[in-house]
Amino acid sequence: MIRQIRHLSAFFLLLLVALLLNASRIQVIDAEEYEDNQANRRKNITRYSAPRGDILVDGEPVTGSRDTGERLRYERTYVNGPLYAPVTGYASQIYGTTLLEDAEDDILSGADPRLSVFPLWHALTREREPAGDVHTTIAPAVQRAAADGLGGARGAVVALEPDTGKILALVSSPSYDPEQISGNGDAAVDAWQRLTGAENQPMLNRALRQTYPPGSVFKVVTAAAALEQGVVTDVDEPTDTPAPYTLPGTRTDLTNEARGCEDADLRHAMEVSCNTVFAKLGVEVGLDGMVDTAEKFGFNDDGLRVPSRVAASVFDTDMNDAQLALSSIGQYNTAATPLQMAMVASAVADDGRLRKPYLVDRITDSEGDTVAVTRPRTYERTMDSGTAEVLRELMRDVVENGTGTNAALPGAEVGGKTGTAQHGVGNEGIPYAWFISWAQKDGADEPGVAVAVVVEDAAADRADISGGGNAAPIARQVMRAALGL
Repeated sequence: MIRQIRHLSAFFLLLLVALLLNASRIQVIDAEEYEDNQANRRKNITRYSAPRGDILVDGEPVTGSRDTGERLRYERTYVNGPLYAPVTGYASQIYGTTLLEDAEDDILSGADPRLSVFPLWHALTREREPAGDVHTTIAPAVQRAAADGLGGARGAVVALEPDTGKILALVSSPSYDPEQISGNGDAAVDAWQRLTGAENQPMLNRALRQTYPPGSVFKVVTAAAALEQGVVTDVDEPTDTPAPYTLPGTRTDLTNEARGCEDADLRHAMEVSCNTVFAKLGVEVGLDGMVDTAEKFGFNDDGLRVPSRVAASVFDTDMNDAQLALSSIGQYNTAATPLQMAMVASAVADDGRLRKPYLVDRITDSEGDTVAVTRPRTYERTMDSGTAEVLRELMRDVVENGTGTNAALPGAEVGGKTGTAQHGVGNEGIPYAWFISWAQKDGADEPGVAVAVVVEDAAADRADISGGGNAAPIARQVMRAALGL
């Protein structure tokens, strides 16, 4: 009898150990998996049980939280939602988070250990603290000028502060109101289906996530490569370029829209945007030199974050000379985000030093105390300061004497470059109108703003679409707002 009791006790002890081991596995090893499971409603209930932290522009919140009294208690609200949606993104109880709402989610939801007095203990217990706030670098007047300039046309505008990398404006058009999809009812579902199915893609962030053929605005990069590699030593010396220029190894002639490009010097070629001159210069620089220069400006970097993820801009690394010639004028496989081309203008403006662009100025806790501050950081030395000085002179000539006169701004020195990018099969698509620029207020020590504008569907006849006619006036308004003129 005693023997049977012992066996039974051992069996129950074994069951108890198995039960404890399984409980430990669930609560420790598999805890994160269960927590992230879509069927686990507790995480969402906890997440929306308290007001979310705010995203601020110039010290004023552009987000808020509304108490619905429902199980998922607090819904996200937005002030000027369409204007700031390319910055904030959305925080939806059904569809998750994007952009700053996503990149800074731990701060905004109170999950970040930096919000706790005891960060290590917070990390172990995973308790939520009162939410923190995210202060952006956006300048409201610049953001408004960019949005008004596009006026609902498909396109994007990015403005940077050259000597810090602060993003002053980040606009994508058309936009949407993220508050429409904050909740979890039928209205949010209907809005989601309408927005995601819209032909003009209002939820696509064209400033950060869309790449375009940059067309002639890429010629600034080619000019930098030609000057840095010593292919051009005097911008007023003829470049020995035929017009038309036969692409190497082919019978295809490359022509110009502008006149006076045959044997033009670099200064004139930049002013009137000669395709032939820059195509030939790109081939003379060579693939390695062009790739090296493009990558110093940020091309082919798939890890750039501001802190939201940025799509990689592309300069092909495996091309024959004919393809290289086309790539050197911003066509073939060359593709760039508007942020990327603003970085190009910014590097020229800041003596060849490219600052890492950023969108979050600082983070504060629920008491308003600063938790973290973003310090300006150098992304890359793109070129010698002497080369940058020559490029500023060439871009200034474009605005004063060339294709960019619509960007001229009283009270400031302005440098720019126009671009009209062909795309689509057989180039049948409506050309993209580009303009990149920088501006220095009279009496200032250095340029205060760099801008990139792209307009997808310029309201003009196809033959009349141009960077100078459609995009430069928008850049002028943005520069004026940034400089306070």
